[in-house]
Amino acid sequence: MPVKIRLQRHGSKKRPFYFIVVADARAPRDGKFIQKIGTYNPLTVPASVQLDRQKALDWLHKGAQPTDTVRRILSYKGVLYLKHLLRGVKLGLFDDAAAMVKFQTWHTEHEAQLKKRQEDNRKSKYPNRRGPGGPPARRVERRPEGPAQA
Repeated sequence: MPVKIRLQRHGSKKRPFYFIVVADARAPRDGKFIQKIGTYNPLTVPASVQLDRQKALDWLHKGAQPTDTVRRILSYKGVLYLKHLLRGVKLGLFDDAAAMVKFQTWHTEHEAQLKKRQEDNRKSKYPNRRGPGGPPARRVERRPEGPAQA
């Protein structure tokens, strides 16, 4: 039975929301699936992805083929990199601890990059909004008290 990791569309018209599922390749797009391994919301900036890394990795080891979009999502979340590192462990190139250290360093760099992207997006969306540590509000100059000038 050919198994695919693919997206299953939910949400309303013009408001897509996807489940990342493992399904038989012959099943319809929104039909029966074997297991749900995550969600994908393309409407947020950057797109939000919740994924069970371990389940995805297990299905990849079992031979499930991801679709093109899911392959990009798995790469973005580090599942394909983790599979690559575990293959190196299996071949004896390095031990399991070294693989986990490499993955953790990649993951922390990736999270910092993602946080910076979210912050840049927020700043570009609301450029005049002051945040903590931002520039102070402009003070209005007071007119000198005295007789009214005509």
